[in-house]
Amino acid sequence: MRFISWNVNGLRACVNKGFMDFLRGGACDAFCLQETKMERSQADFDFGGWHEYWNSAEKKGYSGTAVLSRQEPLSVSYGLGLEEHDHEGRVITCDFGGYYLVNCYTPNSQRGLTRLEYRMTWEDAFRAYLTDLKAQKPMVLCGDLNVAHREIDIKNAKTNEKNAGFTPEEREKMSALLDSSFVDTFRALYPDKKDAYSWWSYMGNARERNIGWRIDYFIVSEDLRGSIREAEILPEVQGSDHCPVTVTLEL
Repeated sequence: MRFISWNVNGLRACVNKGFMDFLRGGACDAFCLQETKMERSQADFDFGGWHEYWNSAEKKGYSGTAVLSRQEPLSVSYGLGLEEHDHEGRVITCDFGGYYLVNCYTPNSQRGLTRLEYRMTWEDAFRAYLTDLKAQKPMVLCGDLNVAHREIDIKNAKTNEKNAGFTPEEREKMSALLDSSFVDTFRALYPDKKDAYSWWSYMGNARERNIGWRIDYFIVSEDLRGSIREAEILPEVQGSDHCPVTVTLEL
């Protein structure tokens, strides 16, 4: 099965930049979106024969996730089930019987790290949530996790050590997740691959110069490590400051 994840940085804007063409040609079983910045009722576009699941932020034009699936899940849940974390539309969990698919848009620590303390609280709650799911059945996590885990995952490591997305605290939380029997699928297949990024600033021609960060992931529970067949980053796909990432699993 093939899955695609993409932070579209505003789905309505991305639709005007070729999103539908990519969706039609993407050939996947489920397509997970982050930062939709909308409610489904705000647009009249037609995705075709997909089952659609939306989790929108209470704040208009902010955050939000969606899952498009060929197969109808047995059940779908929204958020973590925790009041303090469930107002921004950040998590959708689909139960497909043999496995869970979790789509996540992790909170950004923001300029000046004004939201780092909240981010740390979120990380602990989210890891506990995923660990509980993993105890029930195999699990696939995808999304914009807003952290470049290792120096190989960012172009300019030294100059970004105090910036949101590459602080020691955020990187340690990612390590803690992976140490809890989860696998970064891209690094499982390409442990030493450099210059592989999924986000670029709009400033300074960063994308053209490939000055980027790898902050979009497919992570699976350890019991699916042997099922990983391919993991891709698709920098040639335009329409957002992020590019899509994919994983192919033998499920």
